[in-house]
Amino acid sequence: MDNIKVAIVIPCYNEGANIAKLLQALKEIKISGVNLLPLPINDCSKDNTLEEIKKQTSIFLNLPVNLGIGGAVQSGFKYAHKNNFDIAIQLDGDGQHPANEIKNLIEPIINNQADVVIGSRFINKEGFQSTLMRRTGIKYFKNLNKFLLGLTISDSTSGFRALNKKALKIVCDYYPDEYPEPEAIVLYSLNDLTIIEIPVVMNERQGGQSSIRSFSSLYYMIKVSLGILFIYIRLKFNGKRNTL
Repeated sequence: MDNIKVAIVIPCYNEGANIAKLLQALKEIKISGVNLLPLPINDCSKDNTLEEIKKQTSIFLNLPVNLGIGGAVQSGFKYAHKNNFDIAIQLDGDGQHPANEIKNLIEPIINNQADVVIGSRFINKEGFQSTLMRRTGIKYFKNLNKFLLGLTISDSTSGFRALNKKALKIVCDYYPDEYPEPEAIVLYSLNDLTIIEIPVVMNERQGGQSSIRSFSSLYYMIKVSLGILFIYIRLKFNGKRNTL
């Protein structure tokens, strides 16, 4: 399969310190038979993110209102779907996700082994492993998904993901908004998508501030748990699974 079109969806909120370096790194990635398009999405940043993006590329989305991480990512997915991309990759703008792992991330989709591929830092336990509190929360979501879905995902909060056309169609209809990554696993699973994880070596955040901070971690876990249960109940007992 040649000339595979891959959109790299990069949600950005106040990533002025990181985005230029990331876009430069993406320009250096060459994969035979694959056309990569970095697609930064400025979600009403209050710093110089938009200016840095414009220095690097003429193809970007500049959202008129702040949609949050889920809305920004879905905007990129909709762009990829509308423009007939074969694969869309979600990649954070903070430098945490290694650009050189993109080839490994999309390979299972190209080989028709998966609809969704998640890059996990916990399979080989290499690179930045996050804080103890974050790891505890991630383990909790791993167990919750296993209980509800019979599916083991070791890094359910990973925002380093690849989706094929089938998955793109589903997320264009609906995508969780505030903390989408753990909730989206339920969406994918109950729409009968094949999900696999691959090991990746992640970096520590290069600058700026994460949207999930320690003082709000308990609130995050409670809110995401409710979100997961809401999506699970609606999809499990709704005949049209991808309609919420």
